Amino acid sequence: MASQKPPFPYQEIVEAEGHLIDSHIMEQIFDTVVAFDGYFEVEEFEIGRTNADPSRLRLRVETATAEQMEKLLAQLHSLGCSIPDRGDAQLETVERDRCAPENFYSTTNHRTFVRYEGKWIEVEDQRMDAVIVIENGRAFCRRLRDLKAGDRVVVGMKGIRVVPEAKERDRYHFAFMTQGVSSERQVETAVRQTAELIRRTIAEGKKVVVVAGPVVVHTGSAPYLAALIRHGYVQALLAGNALAVHDIEAALYGTSLGVRLSDGRQEEHGHRNHMRAINTIYRAGSIANAIRQGILKSGIMYECIRNNVPFVLAGSLRDDGPLPETITDMNAAQDAYAEQLRGAGLVLCLGTMLHSVATGNMIPSWVKVICVDINPAVVTKVSDRGTGQAMGVVTDAGLFLEQLARKLGCWEG
Repeated sequence: MASQKPPFPYQEIVEAEGHLIDSHIMEQIFDTVVAFDGYFEVEEFEIGRTNADPSRLRLRVETATAEQMEKLLAQLHSLGCSIPDRGDAQLETVERDRCAPENFYSTTNHRTFVRYEGKWIEVEDQRMDAVIVIENGRAFCRRLRDLKAGDRVVVGMKGIRVVPEAKERDRYHFAFMTQGVSSERQVETAVRQTAELIRRTIAEGKKVVVVAGPVVVHTGSAPYLAALIRHGYVQALLAGNALAVHDIEAALYGTSLGVRLSDGRQEEHGHRNHMRAINTIYRAGSIANAIRQGILKSGIMYECIRNNVPFVLAGSLRDDGPLPETITDMNAAQDAYAEQLRGAGLVLCLGTMLHSVATGNMIPSWVKVICVDINPAVVTKVSDRGTGQAMGVVTDAGLFLEQLARKLGCWEG
């Protein structure tokens, strides 16, 4: 019992099932009730007999006002609590494109089920900040901008179950990632365990998706990422225009932003090399054409095209050029990112906060994320923005990539 307060007028029964103890979900449930000035009493709690068995919790929660109860239930719902209601989820019809009913249910990135025509069905295309549309007996996550008049949308919170991931089980294996990596020994451990996870992901038939910023090129580690692509350890690359521009600049002129990668010195007139790289690709017509014409002979983009690894370059307001392949329509870029994230088992984010956060918003909580950045704030930001499964490695992305390529047998130099 949370306190000795007298019973409040607004009461509700909620239930939760899963690995409630080792994932600290039960603790979060109790803390949430207290944070909303509520009262709770455990009516039933059954602990799983083995590591594979779920625990079950039945809880009575009380609040002083209806508004408090509504807000509390919304928070508890995101932790996997559901109201033990045998009825179906409530549906309302969309009256106008891109406009959901006022009381629409907003999804989390956790596995979600809705009760429809007496049966629990799993929601497909799970992601956060979407609505649930029922169509031909199936349930789908759909963004607001994709709603069409006539769509049947889930509203309220009844008839919905959320099942958070038991992330602590994997965190025991990757415990180093929760502490911030600084020493050489810790980086080696992070690399070794990441390599194991990459191998396991591919063995399970899932995709390893790399999200990379231009720092990969600036640190001189483009050859290591290229090697990972060449040896089949990357199934998709997501990035911005800058990564491709500086990768091509490095391949053509040996510089990145005009700085020689060989010795770190400024190349004479090197400030224009990235523009020369863009111009060269435009003359060829595309990156692929530049490769076919023998102009571009190495680099990250070269290996993607030569090895049929799909890539998406998302544009931004600050882009020079941009390259012909860069998608400047942000909605189209989001769609392209989401398409390549289908079937992902692991997302490896390297030195980019913007693209890492954006990618995290598109994937369900059971897709593992490893975020590598020299800035601890970036690692924290990715997790704070809702990608709770993200595991952080605070180190130089170039150092990490070099060691990872060596550990996976891609680099012997």
